[in-house]
Amino acid sequence: MTHATPTSGAPVKVRGLDKRFGAFAALNNVSLDIGAGELVCLLGPSGCGKTTLLRCIAGLERQDRGELYLGERDISELPPQARDYGILFQSYALFPNLTVEANIAYGLNTSSRDQARQRVGQMLELVGLLGSEKKYPGQLSGGQQQRVALARALAPAPSLLLLDEPMSALDARVREHLCGELRQLQRQLGITTLMVTHNQDEAMLMADRIAVMNNGQVEQYDTPQAIYDRPATPFVAEFVGQGNWLPFQRNSASHAQVGGMNLRLAANAGAASSGRLFCRPEAITVNPLVHEENLFPAKVREVTFLGNRCRMAFELHTLPGHTLLAELAPEAMPRLGSQDIWVALPPQSLQVFA
Repeated sequence: MTHATPTSGAPVKVRGLDKRFGAFAALNNVSLDIGAGELVCLLGPSGCGKTTLLRCIAGLERQDRGELYLGERDISELPPQARDYGILFQSYALFPNLTVEANIAYGLNTSSRDQARQRVGQMLELVGLLGSEKKYPGQLSGGQQQRVALARALAPAPSLLLLDEPMSALDARVREHLCGELRQLQRQLGITTLMVTHNQDEAMLMADRIAVMNNGQVEQYDTPQAIYDRPATPFVAEFVGQGNWLPFQRNSASHAQVGGMNLRLAANAGAASSGRLFCRPEAITVNPLVHEENLFPAKVREVTFLGNRCRMAFELHTLPGHTLLAELAPEAMPRLGSQDIWVALPPQSLQVFA
């Protein structure tokens, strides 16, 4: 893809959105702010409300309650064609009987054929498909079709780009490549972008901020790193990445009892007095070369080689039958030595949930 002329992305405000389908509450009092030029991902499982929220912003569904703003404009009641956005669907929705050129020009509101042809040429150069003007969608690969659909969405220079699972039909390698290209293009254009995905890797790779949705609500809205490092709810902790859970009872502000173990907690671990303690697998140290806090004996149950890392399942001696996971670099594997190991649960990596 080539350099592009920046556009003026507009901020988006969602205020108290409700949407029901019969007795089912698809959205429940959802509020969200998206900054101008920001790329935000709506992430969550099927049925969580992410596509419904995108469709309400697009005007393809009418909310039961709440307000929507694009810039300073209240678009809550406007028809889709008056909302100033481009949209890229999961299926791409290209017209099979129209050429690439005609597909891209379809949404352009210009009376001049020369202007339309010039804009189409700019868009094809932008997405790296110059020379494909006269081809039909059926003659293109999935990745090329996606680029044509993106060019069509961007051709009218909208203030907002909406992406509904745009990579789901592509294989993993093409998807990763196009994610990077789309992110680069979005930054060059400065266009405000809202993307729906259930793929954590896509969200982590592309988003400035992620809204993790569950049961029609936003459970956490933050940067990818903050969501991964400090999940706000048990659902976010379980949905984003791998995690370990241990039952605990607080016995002081700085310590928790887990089985027969007394673990020190960091000051920001959370205030719950009992419940479940959470820890990422890669935060666990196995057979540390120097003494670390919260160090306990354990037994290896299984080791899985995953290329650039190894995943080890183990049980703490004081919690038999409770399998935990640790992730190690392959070069750390010789340090295991045997099935009997020591593991350290660093205080700063532990988080408590009621």
